[in-house]
Amino acid sequence: MISTPVIQGDYVYGVDGEGNLRCLELRTGRRVWETAELIRDPARWATAFFVRHGDRYFINTDGGDLVIARFSPEGYDEISRTRLIEPTSPYVRRRAQGPYVNWSHPAYANRHVIARNDEEIARFSLAATP
Repeated sequence: MISTPVIQGDYVYGVDGEGNLRCLELRTGRRVWETAELIRDPARWATAFFVRHGDRYFINTDGGDLVIARFSPEGYDEISRTRLIEPTSPYVRRRAQGPYVNWSHPAYANRHVIARNDEEIARFSLAATP
């Protein structure tokens, strides 16, 4: 609905208007699967920002989380999740997560992710620790 979907092979992955992550067959548009596990609080116009990295995706949710996951026609495979930044933009249609969202696109550079809300900007290392 809001976020840009991604194409991987013969499939397209994206967040629908209710906040569910969906897999669609690219050629036909047939829904292959759907899950609420990415956003975890489906809400009207929920969104997530996808950045592909090898066979995984770095996904910034509007709840302020960074999720690392794999997508396949068989399903959604979440590898890890952490809170990067608190959502601070008021949005009246949120449910359990509260009335705030973070709709700012993240930036990725030099093994870092940079996230911001209405109050702060923060940089986080994505480098593996020894």
